[in-house]
This record gives sequence, C-alpha cells and structure tokens, in this order.
Amino acid sequence: MDDRQPQSGSRQRIDKWLFFARVAKSRSLAQERISAGHVRINGQSVRQPSYQVKSGDRIEVSMPERDLILVVKGAGERRGPYEEAKLLYEDLTPPKPPRPFGELEQGVRAPGTGRPTKRERRVLDEFRAPWNDDER
Repeated sequence: MDDRQPQSGSRQRIDKWLFFARVAKSRSLAQERISAGHVRINGQSVRQPSYQVKSGDRIEVSMPERDLILVVKGAGERRGPYEEAKLLYEDLTPPKPPRPFGELEQGVRAPGTGRPTKRERRVLDEFRAPWNDDER
C-alpha cells in the first residue's frame, strides 16, 4: 500500500476528508470554509485545514442552504462517486422542515379563479350561446 493513502483506522486532514466525502467541490473550497470558521469538530471551531480527523469525530459544517452534521466513519482514499463517498460518514442532519409557497412559486389555484381552463371555457361558451345568437 502507498505511504500517502490512509488506512481504515488512521487520521486524515479535515480539508481532504471534506473533499473525499463530497461536502466540498474542491480542497481549496474546503480550506476556505474551514478558515472562515464554518466547520466545527466535536463542538470546537477549527480554523486549520491541516486538523486531523479520525473515526467517531462529529463534524458540523455550516453551508449556505443548511447545516450538515456528520459523524466520521473512516478516512477516504480518493474522491469517488457519491455511493463510495457516503460510506465515509453517517449523516445526522435533521430533515428540512416543509416550507410554505412563496410569492413567486406556483401553487394550486382555487376553482373559479384566474384564467379559465379549456373545459371551463367550453362550458361558458355553451352557456352564452343562446344570448350571443340574438346580438348577431
């Protein structure tokens, strides 16, 4: 086995682990997130990308859309596909609460409001037909 590849029970740099676990798109983005103080390990803020993580460590990552809570299961050897990456951690992140529709999102309209459907238009045309014939 190569010297640079971690073994199953060994430690690994946090920036490298975040990259291998597909939490960050690149190691440099992982390093920026760590240096900015958006990563906590076992409840303590970490600002050094060289900090070593091991199995059992609890990692909290503040992302723009939500916060991730991950427990390290092992060190990674490479950045592989998602199926391989999810074996590196256990996800304890609570599910997102359902959110109500915003102003710009489409919802279901109440019957009889807004523009009529094709079927509703035909019913209206049939209803108006006796009166429309007299005007012509």
